[in-house]
Amino acid sequence: MSFEFFLKSPLVKMGLIVSALFSLFQSVQAQDSSKVHAIAMYGEPKYAVDFERFDYTSDKAVKGGEIKLYSQGTFDTLNGFVAKGNPAAKLYLTYDTLTVSSSDEPFTHYGLVAESMEYPEDRSWIIYHLDKTAKFHDGHPITAEDVVYSFQLLIDQGNPFYEFYYADVAEVVALDPHRVKFKFKDNVSRETLLITGQLAVLPKHYWENRNFAESTLDIPVGSGPYKIASVDAGRQIVYQRVDNYWAESHPTRRGMYNFDQIIVDYYRDNVVALEAFKSGEYDFRRENTSKLWATAYSGNNIDSGAMVREEIPHQNPSGMQAYIFNLRNPIFQDIELRKAIGYVFDFEWTNKNLFYSAYERTQSYFENSELASSGLPSPAELKLLEPYRDQLPGSVFTETYQAPASAGDSRNRQNMRTAKGILDNAGYSVKSGQLYSPQGLAVEFELLMFNPTFERIANPFVKSLKRLGIKASIRVVDTSQYINRLRSFDFDMTNIVISQSLSPGNEQRDFWHSSAASQPGSRNRIGINHPVVDALVEEVIRAQDRESLRTATHALDRVLLHLHLVVPHWHSKSHRLAYWNKFERPETSATYDVGYTIGLMTWWAKKLESTH
Repeated sequence: MSFEFFLKSPLVKMGLIVSALFSLFQSVQAQDSSKVHAIAMYGEPKYAVDFERFDYTSDKAVKGGEIKLYSQGTFDTLNGFVAKGNPAAKLYLTYDTLTVSSSDEPFTHYGLVAESMEYPEDRSWIIYHLDKTAKFHDGHPITAEDVVYSFQLLIDQGNPFYEFYYADVAEVVALDPHRVKFKFKDNVSRETLLITGQLAVLPKHYWENRNFAESTLDIPVGSGPYKIASVDAGRQIVYQRVDNYWAESHPTRRGMYNFDQIIVDYYRDNVVALEAFKSGEYDFRRENTSKLWATAYSGNNIDSGAMVREEIPHQNPSGMQAYIFNLRNPIFQDIELRKAIGYVFDFEWTNKNLFYSAYERTQSYFENSELASSGLPSPAELKLLEPYRDQLPGSVFTETYQAPASAGDSRNRQNMRTAKGILDNAGYSVKSGQLYSPQGLAVEFELLMFNPTFERIANPFVKSLKRLGIKASIRVVDTSQYINRLRSFDFDMTNIVISQSLSPGNEQRDFWHSSAASQPGSRNRIGINHPVVDALVEEVIRAQDRESLRTATHALDRVLLHLHLVVPHWHSKSHRLAYWNKFERPETSATYDVGYTIGLMTWWAKKLESTH
């Protein structure tokens, strides 16, 4: 049959030409895209398509036994996806995602629920090909419809974080039961394609007749390596390893999630929690308090080897732990006041007298990584910064940021003189021991905390502020109240950690963008609303290669530092771990393991026979 005859055929009018053209389109589309088992932000994935397991796992791992953990505070919900309630610890164990990241690469994702991925060179869309064996705990298969439903549910009713994180996703479409396509907006960042794989897949058949936006203690249906076995609200949650877990033999899961049970007990007080650990009430503890690390882990159990105390180096960005100013409070709108308060905190004295010299001062929002700014702006940075010179502090261009340093004595005289000079020059005055702004506002505020052990650190800071006429008070509240006040921005100053990754991107909108400043539940807790910061956040997100990402992140970091939005604290370059000596673990640790979350899941109980 000639082509001309085919075109005149009545069959054409019946739709065959449409089918033929659709097939041709699919063929062209396939030529322009690649189907892969993994996606790297830059370069190539470390592990080939036929890899057996991650290098930080072990083929010697056996299933069985239990591990007892602890958490401080309380919990009142099993739905960690919404901005209500205080979710229980370790809920991530119950949900699988489209892809999972490896912890020995900066930013590479490997297919999990998605058996493979397909995308074009410009990363303007991605198709996830779902594993047909993937299923929820109740036996229902995981389908493309579940993925579409999960995405829309999280955007519409989930924590505001999701709306900011997935702002560049234009549409999510189920192509068939096992293929789902994410379409992106124009000029999308390279990262957007990867972060869609982080989506937790929720079961539509479970949630469609429930109120997702509310906190709940109903045990949800998941798909991950563990399911919730029992709950004692606010006191304990028990996770049970799933029998016949659909991804048991998946290369991203081999050698991981080995304990039959993971038990998390809750303690309201950290001192009580430590004593419980030393009495054998739970098995593993990551110590965040340097004084306790230096003084509390000793005695017969350590000497005999029954308890192990060790430090494991890591290469994670430390982020920014700091006292943060809430700019929604009018007194903190003045950069000169914020800068002066920065001089009051005496890190050197604190580190020597309270921390046993265990820490280093944090000098960047991306500390302990190549993304941290240093020195003066590079020529590449200046290209980004020069258009905004008149909207930025001059110090951005002329001074290297350095957190104030002291002699480490008890008076911090030089820095206090500097702080007073800044305030005097800005028009502040002291009357009857009270500092007043040039507008006549009394400079007084509350420092909100939930951990009573932090009071010993905050008290000298508050005492030093008083020497300048600044009246600061410490308010310690319970964990639930603290979380709710943070979500509603109901605080003046607090101490938090602003965590960062080796591949910053869309989440920066939630941290710094003006659109998040008035959104309750967002992570823009500082309340920054600055057009230059907005522009630099977009530069970070749109970076098309590693070098441009470094440049944009350096510029953003530099501007944030010179705006004096926080009083930087300290960081450590190792995990401080204490545990009872009844576990085995792989010889190799994960290079990039924030909080030692993944590392613990590669351990297994001693003296157990394999259950397989």
